[in-house]
Amino acid sequence: MAVLRNLPYAALVALTFGSAIPAATLAQDAPFVATANKGAVTVAQGDLLGFVDNGIYTYRGVPYAKAARFMAPEAPDKWEGLRLAMNYGEICPYPTMTAVANDEQFNPHRYLPENEACQFLNIWTPGVKDGAKRPVMVWLHGGGFTNGSSIEGTSYEGANLARSGDVVVVSLNHRLNILGTLDLSAYGERYSKSANTGMRDIVAALEWVQANIAQFGGDPENVTIFGQSGGGGKVRFLMGTPSAVDLFDKSVVQSGASGVVAMPQDLARAISERTVANLGLTAETIEQIETVPYDQLLAAGDKALKQVEEAGLAKGVGWRPVIDGSFMPEDPVTVGWAKFSADKPLLIGNVLHENGTIIGNKPDLLFADNMNAWTPEHTTEKIAERFGDKAEAMTAAWKEAYPGRQLSELYFWDSTRRQGVVDMAELKAGNSKAPVYSYVFAWNSPVLDGIGGAWHVSEVPHVFNNIDLVPQVTGGGADAKAMARAVSQAWVHFARDGNPNHPGLPHWPAFTGEGGATMIFDNYSTVRDHHDDKLLEIVSGRTGG
Repeated sequence: MAVLRNLPYAALVALTFGSAIPAATLAQDAPFVATANKGAVTVAQGDLLGFVDNGIYTYRGVPYAKAARFMAPEAPDKWEGLRLAMNYGEICPYPTMTAVANDEQFNPHRYLPENEACQFLNIWTPGVKDGAKRPVMVWLHGGGFTNGSSIEGTSYEGANLARSGDVVVVSLNHRLNILGTLDLSAYGERYSKSANTGMRDIVAALEWVQANIAQFGGDPENVTIFGQSGGGGKVRFLMGTPSAVDLFDKSVVQSGASGVVAMPQDLARAISERTVANLGLTAETIEQIETVPYDQLLAAGDKALKQVEEAGLAKGVGWRPVIDGSFMPEDPVTVGWAKFSADKPLLIGNVLHENGTIIGNKPDLLFADNMNAWTPEHTTEKIAERFGDKAEAMTAAWKEAYPGRQLSELYFWDSTRRQGVVDMAELKAGNSKAPVYSYVFAWNSPVLDGIGGAWHVSEVPHVFNNIDLVPQVTGGGADAKAMARAVSQAWVHFARDGNPNHPGLPHWPAFTGEGGATMIFDNYSTVRDHHDDKLLEIVSGRTGG
């Protein structure tokens, strides 16, 4: 071990990945450089100039497409001269986030100017124009199909992941909410592609990556799409979208195995019909919808969502992609993915407490009633409060599934997304020519005496190896950094060859119906087979395995 510690950093990386990376690209004390002699790259539209920061070439706000409202994306305009790629591009407009005040401590956000012309991407890479064929990792942000952006999460920065993994990291903005999903196809050919403009944007970005990423040292034949929450949902949708099938090679779904499916077109058209009427428009005046101020458009659409629920057409209606018969011929997440992504490796999982702690709860109240300080009597009361007459059985099953963990955590344990992970992993493993790997992220942050547990989004700083960027989230200590190395390298190795195993983890077998292997990420990570089946069976009456 002493010998390894004394090796130059470049040599350590060479031992880990099997090939050396030019030392200049790894220098941690390199200055910030922005000069045409170093950072200029030629893409299909013209010449780009980014910057080099601590050895990582960075390009922000790169246009990958252009599109008018409700129209399909097209190739971006070409430009003359050198276009600066120093600053992030505008993000898609979205509704005010009312939960930010409660959420900010544990999921810090960043905001930029909004613009419907939001088709921009960002790139981080250890080298450009070097002939390297690095794995490409394309990040899809959370926020469902309604909110969010490529820069919203402070921990979304890709430099550390690119540096520690020798990969190319890409993130992107795309159209959201009513701008990305309103189906106006009933109003004529002009709007025939309106239903899925947000997903079409993502496909356009993947097409741009295919055409240009080699200039940034990336391998267009080795592209992994990964995303968390709504981003994980977008990954699932892309897995079953015909036009996306040849644009990526592997998938990572983080806390994205929810029950969200594509919207039937009759429901989508019922929403658009009411939206148009709410704006005072008709079939004859429909083109005015292209210039209605965004706030008015969104208000009319949100009113329409409530109206279809009141009419008894559906429950829990929200903005999401539509089965339009062409771009999305069938539901991607129940049918399409098995048809189009059977040969693509999948890494899928969730966090232990998911929406049970931070989301929807105020940190000060959680702190006042910290699960880590509950007495045995109070714990029993809380478990009974949540599970009723199943409390005793759930307690026994929890101790079997997670031996050594506090029983109080059961109160915040997530069953819905975990069941979704098991269901999708079993379906994929049973209908796949490629391996499936399952995980549960169970590392509890020590911040505020551990009130957050392993909450929704808590794995993201670890995936991006960005512990130092958000110390208020992770504590920034040795355990957090070790967890980040373990998780980020698993993602990198999966992106490299479809197998997340690496020396920093116990052996991680692929998930099968018989084996059901799941990596439980924690200070001492373990692999268990069908470890929480009994918990799921008690809660839902279903089980994996």
